[in-house]
This record gives sequence, C-alpha cells and structure tokens, in this order.
Amino acid sequence: PPPLIHAVKDILATLPKLLDVAGVCKKRPPSYQDSMATVFIQEYFRYNRLLTAIQSTLQNLLAALDGLVVLSADLEDVGRSVELGLVPMAWSRVGYPSEKLLGAWYKDLIQRVSFMEAYDHSGVPAVFWISGFFFPQAFLTGALQNYARKARAAIDTITFTFTVMDNAAKDFTQGPVDGVYIDGLFLEGCQWNSSRGVLVESESRILFTSFPVMWLRPVVNAPPSQESTYTCPVYKTTGRAGTLSTTGHSTNYVLSVEIPTHESE
Repeated sequence: PPPLIHAVKDILATLPKLLDVAGVCKKRPPSYQDSMATVFIQEYFRYNRLLTAIQSTLQNLLAALDGLVVLSADLEDVGRSVELGLVPMAWSRVGYPSEKLLGAWYKDLIQRVSFMEAYDHSGVPAVFWISGFFFPQAFLTGALQNYARKARAAIDTITFTFTVMDNAAKDFTQGPVDGVYIDGLFLEGCQWNSSRGVLVESESRILFTSFPVMWLRPVVNAPPSQESTYTCPVYKTTGRAGTLSTTGHSTNYVLSVEIPTHESE
C-alpha cells in the first residue's frame, strides 16, 4: 500500500547511522578510573542492535511488498504496526522499555542516539540525560564505582545522597567533583516547588511534571537524612509490572531518591 511504503521510506531516510563503537573505544578507552567509558560502550552496542533491527526489517518489508521475499509473520507485524502507529514487536524485543506510540517513540530514539553521539564528540557530559540510557542502573553503578576507586572504599559502603539543583541542565558547563548531575526525570501526582525547595501536591488536573536537575553525590557510610523527605521510587516508564528475581523490584525500577517535602505520605 502506498501510504505504508511512504511511511517506511520516511523512517529509513531519517534513521540515524550506527554509532561508531570502534572509534569511541579508540578515542575514549575504558580505564580503571573511568567506568563511564565501559557504560557508554555497552550502550553503543545496544543502540546499534536496535538500529540494525529497524533498518533490516524495514528493508525486508519493502522487498516483501515488491514480491522479492516472502512476507513472514514478523514482517507482517512490522507493516501492520507502522500503519497503526505502534512500535513493532521486532523492535521492542531489542529496544528499551517504552509506552510511547511510534511517532513519539521514533523522535525519542533520535534524541537518544544524539545523546550517545555527543559522548563520542565531546566526552562525558556535565549533566547526564538519564532517560537516554537503555540500562540506567549500569550508569548509576558506574558512578558509584568511579567514586569507590577514588575514595578507595568498598562499593557496598557507598550510597548516593540527593540534592535538587536550581539551574537548568543547559546552564551547567562541567560536572560535580564527585558523583553526577542527572536530568530527564518526571514526577507523577506531585510537583517540585522551586521557591520553597520541597515536593508538593500537584495542581488540579496535572498528572505529570518535569523535575529539575539532581545531583547524585556518593558518600561512604552516609548517615540517615535529618530533614523531612519522601523516598521516591524512580521507574523507566509508568508501567510497573513484573519483578526482578534478585531484588523483587519492578523491572522498570531504577532506584529510590530522597526528596525534601513537608507533606505527609
């Protein structure tokens, strides 16, 4: 069908090129002091796997529509999904958790790949867009490992403390001495009050709000927080189904952050 062919060709024409794994390994090789290099290289492989799947399935779909190859069940699903504006299963299987429809999902993919490319060109960013990682848990572990090696402390004695920053991500020119700045978090059912510096109830009929940049600062044997805080779980998507056998947390669970608030739970 012409509309489907047009949509497929549009995606192929704008699909980002594969990330340069060999180049980034040469330019920014993994080292004992820098676990982030390993984290980004692993992310490059994951994104390349997804980009390859998108390209190959769409090219095969075009060939099938021309009668050059057999239209398999997978290719049929790709075509039907693109027509309906859904993410095909063949892409979801090798992709990251997402509940977006195809149009928003594809724009998000382009942004994610751009974030990864920026590491190749410019190195470690001042502020990490945590939403851009396939596996943000590995990124957080990398940040803890870097500090553990610097402080010569056992990684299981180190935890993050959390500070909400007043500046926008674009205002930061360099990262903190210890830990990382992260951006890309959203709140559900509440909002951040920047003038009071606390978490408050959402305004009427507003479910999601963006959250400011947060500083995740590693501390050895951190004492319990003395201020009134809410321990807020962070998830990759709004879906929370399934559990990890090792932790019992949802497969979408990333970590829990402590946010100042005067509200009662």
